[in-house]
Amino acid sequence: MSITDFVTDLFNPDLAFLPKALAIAVMSSIVCGVVGCYVVLRGMAFIGDAVAHAVFPGIAVAFVLQGSLVLGGAVAGVATALLIAVFSQNRRVKEDSLIGVFLVAAFALGIVIISQAPGYAGSLQQFLFGSITGIPDRDLYLVGGTGLVILGLVLALHKEFVAVCLDREMSRSMGLPVFWLDIVLYVLVTLAVVISLQTIGNILVLALLITPAAAARLLTDRLGVMMLLAPVIGGTSATVGLYLSWSYDTPVGGTIVLVATAIFLAAWLIAPRHGLLTRRRTRSDGREPAADTSSGSQSGLPASRQPSPTTSV
Repeated sequence: MSITDFVTDLFNPDLAFLPKALAIAVMSSIVCGVVGCYVVLRGMAFIGDAVAHAVFPGIAVAFVLQGSLVLGGAVAGVATALLIAVFSQNRRVKEDSLIGVFLVAAFALGIVIISQAPGYAGSLQQFLFGSITGIPDRDLYLVGGTGLVILGLVLALHKEFVAVCLDREMSRSMGLPVFWLDIVLYVLVTLAVVISLQTIGNILVLALLITPAAAARLLTDRLGVMMLLAPVIGGTSATVGLYLSWSYDTPVGGTIVLVATAIFLAAWLIAPRHGLLTRRRTRSDGREPAADTSSGSQSGLPASRQPSPTTSV
């Protein structure tokens, strides 16, 4: 299918689900790209995977009650994120262990709930792997509104999030409310994951959160630029992935993830400073790669809130 045919289908009244799928895919990819920068910076990819599974019981309850899957998943995911944030304050048990406990418990609860609903198998498959059909208008508005709220909170708390991600102890010494910032960040990750479930699916949603941000991390040393590149990469992956999925009749979630992965691999190979081929060419020319000297000052942190000079963002 040519790009012209795809654009024509987008404006076809008989295919009204297609532009809605594209809108949700692009909006969720942009939001995940922005929030994913903090996830990659902090090294907390596991929390994204945990949240993707933690929304399962909320999705199951919403399915049984015939309510909004997005709203149900959001409630369950936020509740699990709050539990992880609260329990992780006890340093005796590490955060990754707590995530593992609540991840399995939430997913098991969802399996028990949804197994009681007749005819759940088809809906479960759509939830796990994504679907571009049957997206109601209310979910389109819900995803758009939730995305704006997430981006607004990111804009308001950007400097604080960066400080906590780079150096938690220094952030505490500066008087930042680290516990509450953790909760807000967990909730934002949860909401970003939930609004992406419609098209990408529960199993693959972590890629939308991590892969664009990881690719952007390879392309720049500046956090501000990274947070611009990640949503661009995510939105591009969603658009191209949906086009390829529609053209070749492949699963939309898997296709979007493969496009994002291809962009990541390209960045890993040919990124201007950190690409494999670039570094090899630099060594073959007899020059050592320039040291990464970017620091908190490049991320927009005020002088009083900058991390230690050795920390790179």
